[in-house]
Amino acid sequence: MGSNEPIIEFSDVTFKYRAQQEPTLKNINLKIYPGEKILIAGQSGSGKSTLAHCLNALIPCSFTGDMSGTLRVCGEEPSKLGVFGMSRKVGTVLQDTNGQFIALTVAEDIAFALENDMVPKDEMYHKVEDVAKKLELVDFLENAPGELSGGQKQRVSLGGVMACDVKVLLFDEPLANLDPATGKRTIALIDEIMKNEDMTVVIIEHRLEDVLYRDVDRVILMESGRIIADMHPDELLCSDLLTRNGIREPLYITALKHAGADITPDSHPQHIETMDIESYKDTVIRWFKDTREKETALSTETLLSVKNLKFSYDEKRTIIDDVSFDIKKGEMVALVGKNGAGKSTLASLICGFYKPTSGTIMLDGKDIGPLSIKERGDKIGFVMQSPNQMISKPMIYDEVALGLQVRGVPEEEIKQRVYEILKICGLYPFRNWPVSALSFGQKKRVSIASILVLNPELIILDEPTAGQDYQHYTEIMEFLLEIRKKLPITILMITHDMHLMLEYTDRTLVLTDGKLLMDAGPWDVLTRDEVCEKAYLKRTSLYDLAVKCGIENPDKFVARFIEDERSTRKGGVL
Repeated sequence: MGSNEPIIEFSDVTFKYRAQQEPTLKNINLKIYPGEKILIAGQSGSGKSTLAHCLNALIPCSFTGDMSGTLRVCGEEPSKLGVFGMSRKVGTVLQDTNGQFIALTVAEDIAFALENDMVPKDEMYHKVEDVAKKLELVDFLENAPGELSGGQKQRVSLGGVMACDVKVLLFDEPLANLDPATGKRTIALIDEIMKNEDMTVVIIEHRLEDVLYRDVDRVILMESGRIIADMHPDELLCSDLLTRNGIREPLYITALKHAGADITPDSHPQHIETMDIESYKDTVIRWFKDTREKETALSTETLLSVKNLKFSYDEKRTIIDDVSFDIKKGEMVALVGKNGAGKSTLASLICGFYKPTSGTIMLDGKDIGPLSIKERGDKIGFVMQSPNQMISKPMIYDEVALGLQVRGVPEEEIKQRVYEILKICGLYPFRNWPVSALSFGQKKRVSIASILVLNPELIILDEPTAGQDYQHYTEIMEFLLEIRKKLPITILMITHDMHLMLEYTDRTLVLTDGKLLMDAGPWDVLTRDEVCEKAYLKRTSLYDLAVKCGIENPDKFVARFIEDERSTRKGGVL
């Protein structure tokens, strides 16, 4: 625990943003000690980001409002030191690392704060090299930060704050934009740095299972601006606090509870790798034997057929290399693979943003090669990852109505269709709001609504749940399932989220280095080590649980649990 003096101490802190009626933080009391690793979890709007803003003095310096109570970080009051003063004590690594880069090369970026502090050149070079070694960035020092992969960018922004010898590292949703394998590495790296550098680490993240891949001292659970739990992960995972407050439990924990096991803290449930499951084995095996495999009726009619597709920007590098697959009407399919595997390029080829070098794409049995982007747009909707790339109107209603207006639909019909879609998307109460007043997750729903209102046959979503908490994620996914029931729509999702792929999709296409590595059920993919390794996926912890329980067909166990979960989630109605 380090010394007995807390490095961070909130005493009765209440904070209300100027524009809000209600305080966002209500009477927060929290002590964090030197050398601790703390995970702050909670749904969007629970106050966890506001809490972080207090630590790096963005509150009250950049976001104004009324604050009462006292906060001390490293013995100082952030409000007195200001943002710059606090940046020497608390290093913040943001979710969107692009917003954090200032310089032209990685080396300059890491050195930026040191230059501002007029650190002598030799010392600065030495420091940058030292940090680059620790973060495995030595080979990239001359690169522009923008050219790097998501995981590398994150290490660069981490390097920038480590160079300042900060005492506290604050990570705001570090896993939101990373593929599963890179996320795992990030968590391992944070753990390593912390142990070697004598740091205190605060991680804000709702992907709990991924963060718990390495030990965490305490999980602080927030809800409506209050701390409702401050517990060791082993204690927390045995309770129902997470699910009650909209945070997803690790999958193996859900499976154990589902099978009827009564989990106790002494079995150390924090990681499946080291959990003692001896006493739960029989319960799990019995559940597996008693659960029937369900037959799912899938459509046999092909909607989209991709044959021998090839694409390269230039002669040198083939981005899509002889890819063929079919998607059936009404299916929900996941397209997965590591960053840079060609997933977005494949989606762009289907939408017509690029022309393939060779091969054909058929929709409803017709070659769509000759169709313009606009003609394809009537049949195929594309929802980008960031809503800010898509939204062009200031008001929500106008944004969702835009596509219909451009197509000359009568005003009365537009109103009816827009309202209907807004209701489905849970946005109806905000119909007269400006888009700028919405959270990231709500904007995401607006961008999906503006495509759905056009009644496309196929909708392609790029990372539909990136950076969203479990509740909003579930809402979006359930809403896509709803849509699929109500409309004749087929859904293809590019995703890094293994849970999403397991829980919601019928089939998975694994793309790696431009080739289709596998086309199978999601549980078949996530129980294959060699496929996961090549595609930077993460084997599901359900598989590890099955193996630990001595179940001979772990992939069958995974499939059965997911099927069973789906039917209970739908309230037993299939």
